[in-house]
Amino acid sequence: MGLPRSFKLFRTTMSGEKIYEGVFAVHKPQGVSSADVIRTLQKHFNPSQLFRPWLESERARRDRESQHQRRRRRTQRLDVKIGHGGTLDPLATGVLVAGVGKGTKYLNNFLGCTKTYETVVLFGAETDTYDVLGKVVRRAPYEHVTREAVERALDQFRGKIMQRPPIFSALRVQGKRLYEYAREGLEPPVEIKARPVEVTDLRVVEWYEPGTHEYKWPEEEAMGEEREVAERMLRKEDALPVAEAAGEETEAEGSASGKRKAEASPPPPPPAAAAAEESSKVEEGSGLAVAAEESVDAPAAKKVKVSEDGESVPAQSEEALAPAPAAESASAPETTEKKEEAPVRPQPAAVKITMTVSSGFYVRSLAHDLGKAVGSCGLMSSLVRSRQADFVLEPEKVLEYKDLEAGEEVWGPKVQQFLQDWEDKRAAQNEAEEK
Repeated sequence: MGLPRSFKLFRTTMSGEKIYEGVFAVHKPQGVSSADVIRTLQKHFNPSQLFRPWLESERARRDRESQHQRRRRRTQRLDVKIGHGGTLDPLATGVLVAGVGKGTKYLNNFLGCTKTYETVVLFGAETDTYDVLGKVVRRAPYEHVTREAVERALDQFRGKIMQRPPIFSALRVQGKRLYEYAREGLEPPVEIKARPVEVTDLRVVEWYEPGTHEYKWPEEEAMGEEREVAERMLRKEDALPVAEAAGEETEAEGSASGKRKAEASPPPPPPAAAAAEESSKVEEGSGLAVAAEESVDAPAAKKVKVSEDGESVPAQSEEALAPAPAAESASAPETTEKKEEAPVRPQPAAVKITMTVSSGFYVRSLAHDLGKAVGSCGLMSSLVRSRQADFVLEPEKVLEYKDLEAGEEVWGPKVQQFLQDWEDKRAAQNEAEEK
């Protein structure tokens, strides 16, 4: 893959100073949006010595622009030009590809490349966002989920499949994001279509038996209109197959895949378990945790506490907490009999999975669908992007986000070397293509 025609390597200023630009990788931490990373890079790059030649060159170029172009830019600040090659969720950590200067012209090539992720799926509950940042919308039995059941269920997610995006995501439908519909108590005006994606590697890395890990369900419950919308949409989704093969199938292939789907479909819970679950289940809702640049104000959701065993605990009112009137307490019969405590349900199992996937793949949807495939619920508890194209999450190959606060003497030499390596690689690639 060659460089864009407009891209020239080894630019220098009029005084002969080297201009550094290109593409490198940042190790994004959890809780920070991709846009926040770019803003932080800009904040440190703007006053730096490393990018002073780039800013001088850009200032000179703008001075040569026509009066009309200058008038158009009169309110535009001169910043180091930076972009990223594919959003990474605030929950996620790992490789975020960034482009500087004319390197931003190359970023589109990273939107369609393969990526490698590592995620932890926690069973027994699901949220409106399909991850641990959302609000709990449904629970299901989970004691029956074993590593063997998960290994079998993963078969249907390998290869070319059709995947349905999360029901409340930042995906736009008729100009509005799906989570905006949810917060308004509305269903999207059109059905959310499944999309073709490809999974070239999908393996269990580690299995966590109940009681051996610290992954927990969120404490916040979806309520009101959000719950009602999610309830309706999830009922529709339940009627659809968990994963479908992408493209046309021969009759033999179709029957084989149908058999796999039947084997991996959720087993019906025993009547007693279903009745117990129905009595304790908290219904569904929505409230999306999104990147900072996409967030919208929403009314605070009513919180319902969740106990360690996963059962909802209704909040007590002030009246319930107030002491009983003296007359009532005097008339109450004395008893030393202890109440029988409810049996403690075991903590749900969890699984760490690694996968290499095509662009457009939602790891959150895989976690959600895997929960359904094993006859329970599932949510994404953690996510690490360990590779994007040729960039890998290794200490010597990514810029650590914390290095930015340490000062240019720490991050400067690293970024300079990354951009030099990128230029050298592109030059060698171009030379090979010309031959």
